[in-house]
Amino acid sequence: MSYEVTATRRRPQRLGDLVGQEFVAETLRNSISSGKIAHAYLFSGPRGCGKTSTARILAKALNCQNGPTAEPCCQCSACQEITKGSSLDVIEIDGASNTSVENIRQIKDEVLFPPSNCRYKIYIIDEVHMLSNSAFNALLKTIEEPPPYVIFIFATTELQKVPATIKSRCQQFNFRLVAIDKVKECLAQAAAELNIQADDEALFWIARESTGSMRDAYTLFDQVLAFSDGHITYEKIRDKLGLVGVERLNSIFEACAQNQAEAVINLLDEFLQGGISIEQLISNCADYLRSLLLIKSGVKKESLLGNSPERYSSLVLGAWNAVQLERALSIFLQLYRDIRYSLSPRYELELAFSRLCWIGQYVSNVEVKKAIDAAQALLQGAPVSSGSAGSSQPQKMMLAQPQQSSTAPAATQAQMPSAPAQAQAASQTASSQASQPAGMNIPNGLPRLSMLDNDAAFADEEDSPEVSGQEGENPFHNGGFSSLPPEQTVNGQTAEEPKKLDERLKINIESQTIQLDPSQIIKSAAYSDANGNFGYSLNPDDMDDGNWSNVDEPPPEPYYGEDEAYPMEEPDFVEGPVTAAAPKGKSPTVVTSSGPVTLDKLHDDLISALYTKDNFAASTLEKTANWTLNGLKIEVEIYSEYDNSLLQKKLSVINSELLEYTGTAFELKVTLKEHKTVENRAEKAEIPPQVRLLVDIFKGTIMGR
Repeated sequence: MSYEVTATRRRPQRLGDLVGQEFVAETLRNSISSGKIAHAYLFSGPRGCGKTSTARILAKALNCQNGPTAEPCCQCSACQEITKGSSLDVIEIDGASNTSVENIRQIKDEVLFPPSNCRYKIYIIDEVHMLSNSAFNALLKTIEEPPPYVIFIFATTELQKVPATIKSRCQQFNFRLVAIDKVKECLAQAAAELNIQADDEALFWIARESTGSMRDAYTLFDQVLAFSDGHITYEKIRDKLGLVGVERLNSIFEACAQNQAEAVINLLDEFLQGGISIEQLISNCADYLRSLLLIKSGVKKESLLGNSPERYSSLVLGAWNAVQLERALSIFLQLYRDIRYSLSPRYELELAFSRLCWIGQYVSNVEVKKAIDAAQALLQGAPVSSGSAGSSQPQKMMLAQPQQSSTAPAATQAQMPSAPAQAQAASQTASSQASQPAGMNIPNGLPRLSMLDNDAAFADEEDSPEVSGQEGENPFHNGGFSSLPPEQTVNGQTAEEPKKLDERLKINIESQTIQLDPSQIIKSAAYSDANGNFGYSLNPDDMDDGNWSNVDEPPPEPYYGEDEAYPMEEPDFVEGPVTAAAPKGKSPTVVTSSGPVTLDKLHDDLISALYTKDNFAASTLEKTANWTLNGLKIEVEIYSEYDNSLLQKKLSVINSELLEYTGTAFELKVTLKEHKTVENRAEKAEIPPQVRLLVDIFKGTIMGR
């Protein structure tokens, strides 16, 4: 007897032999038993799931000598002829080869004649979706009202291509993919019939590769059987078919988890030199990462993982969390799409594995947003719920109120803390921070990032100061209250009384006077005594200094705005269309086509005109200062490099507007200068520990204090 492939040898012969199609088998069995037989059936589903086999079983059940019966005998001549495909009354047609209207006309002529040997004349049209629209239309009337002895059975893998007019005239049955466990069971039975020894792991791999198709599973089984020498093992399959295997994947992913880039590249080269294709390696890595992600999610089902959970590396599972595994899986899924157009698929693969070496530091956008939201609430003093795992109730947190402005009432400023008190609080906070281990000074309310999940400092959350509330060790044990100003209320304890604080801030110097040059002082009755001597007092009640006190830093030098007079440098001489030198303290005059105007008015009119044409040029020109006139050049100063670069790009627009306004070819010359620093400025304030923490977490830089 000639060799017969397993898929043909194990083709189902009865409805009970169908694997994974219990709904279809039960429905057909009941309809045959009750005698309610339809004149047209439509079987749809993926490849290799039993559509054509079911059509033949249905034909045998209807034409069996003992039938119609749900259980054909498979021994009579009609059953044997249908099984062999030689029956004259059961006609199988390939829809892909008979797509024209002429083929359908032949069927319409044949249905006029009754069956020769069997009870029913049955037409089985496989891949019916391949018929043309004209062929479908020619078949409509025949399948709607065929002779009582004619039955049509259509099979297709693409149901959406079948016209709705055909679907409405047929009973539809949807076939499903076969479960992996059932495929594995059928493969074990096939191996037992051939007296072949097969390991469960090898059969399980074949079942997974078949993706639910019984025909694909039997075909792959025959291929593996050809080189297994009577014993099918997973090691033989791995070596012969160029697979990676769980053990090899464990080794390379453990090296990635330990950030050993050199070892990863060496292992990768070893795999490729061993004959493993890049596409196969990417596919195996994606399956491996998917299984790790399922294990992280608590899935232990072997049919989903592909192997037992114990075979996967515990080191990799402990090093990466679910978010990082999702990121790693997305890298390989995208890699499989990219290698088709890549310059070198191997370079792409090596790049993907090098990214895996630092995937342990990956933080998702959601985690970053949570941290930023919590940090914003923390810095603004809003109530923030504690993020500690051991806290049962949310802990409220408040930060210091914003610094009072220099225009606040004197009574309000008298309640502000003194500089020594602030320095003492800052030093206490810094010393408490220095005594803390690394990673222990995260405030309550700030969520922990995924990259810090494996930090040794957080191995036991119950012992951390954040949970235990040990004061004096962690500056954030109470949400940052240790750095609050003295006037704030902390845990029911208030600072010094405002009157005592106000008395402490007053420094009276009554007897001492300082003789100054009269040209260097402002002669005011508020600063002179009865004898006409000028002195000073540091008592805030005796001074009229614009609400400035010795508590605040000196106010910064006011920036040159549009409402203030422009400090002009007077030129030594005036050339060109400029009138005689302006008196000292006045703006120079520029002669225009409409008459003489001052340089200040030229500045204002020029900016107003530019706002109607180019907003960027106008807004940037408005930031300039110290306008001076030197012949036909108008020299200005600007203090920002960015504004300077933007203004240089807009010079042509500005000069064009100058020419239109003045009628003379004036030229604007821009000079970049640094801001003037305020002398005798107080020392820079200490950086708050909350800000320093955010800088360390997000790897940022403090631009100013």
